[in-house]
Amino acid sequence: MQKSHKRKRLQLQHSSSVEGEAQTKQEPYPTHTRPTPEECRAIRDDLLALHGFPQEFVKYRNQRLNRKPTAESDPFSDGVKSEPLDDDGLDESVLDGLVKTLLSQNTTEVNSLKAFASLKSEFPTWEDVLAAEQKCIENAIRCGGLAPTKASCIKNILSCLHQSKGKLCLEYLRDLSIDEIKAELSRFKGIGPKTVACVLMFHLEQDDFPVDTHVFEISKAMGWIPAMADRNKTYLHLNQRIPNELKFDLNCLLYTHGKKCRNCIKKGGNQKRKESQDNPCPLWNYCKNSDMR
Repeated sequence: MQKSHKRKRLQLQHSSSVEGEAQTKQEPYPTHTRPTPEECRAIRDDLLALHGFPQEFVKYRNQRLNRKPTAESDPFSDGVKSEPLDDDGLDESVLDGLVKTLLSQNTTEVNSLKAFASLKSEFPTWEDVLAAEQKCIENAIRCGGLAPTKASCIKNILSCLHQSKGKLCLEYLRDLSIDEIKAELSRFKGIGPKTVACVLMFHLEQDDFPVDTHVFEISKAMGWIPAMADRNKTYLHLNQRIPNELKFDLNCLLYTHGKKCRNCIKKGGNQKRKESQDNPCPLWNYCKNSDMR
């Protein structure tokens, strides 16, 4: 009898330990209480008033509203198909979105869009890309930089899909949970956490919050994350703290603001941020009140 009770206690302790480890994995900074929902909403509204909603993301926002209208509780005004490459004016397939996001790594948006357009022009279908020599793919996407690496990753994605699914299609991801989607995409060579998060948010209409350089630096400047935070832990922390209904708008606006504003991001080692009287930054007060200034 005593052994039975002891065994149960050990099982409970083990279960509690596993749950604790899982929670720690999801929230690396449980005692860091920023950002608050109120703060996220206020910054979303301030940046929206300053920039308007970024035109480059309007298409994706409309797709979110069209595909899951009841899930968008906070707009600013209060069957598997085959996958041709994306054409202007049509919805992007998930595979289109993954390759576009891959091509955007370590280059400008202009160059990555040129690279995808060149790929589309050279190879009308993904089957054509799979059948092509890697050197031909490299030539098609060379304007986007890192052509050999990116071409190898594209070929690997298409080969894996063909072998495992029998067709070049990722629409099945729409029926999976976020964790399942992350597991599926992460098995592809060259697809890291930021690329996965971008595909989740832009192309699968999931409530996720990618952390690029702009979002990371602004989050540090405002004290949303501890000083020692890295980008992966920042991703986990912000996805726990930011309300789902604000993630898409806030992410797009922070990214846009990071590209346009020079006042809220520290450029270089000891250079201090300065508030410009001619072009005041709406995030200045958050940075000024933060220990990170």
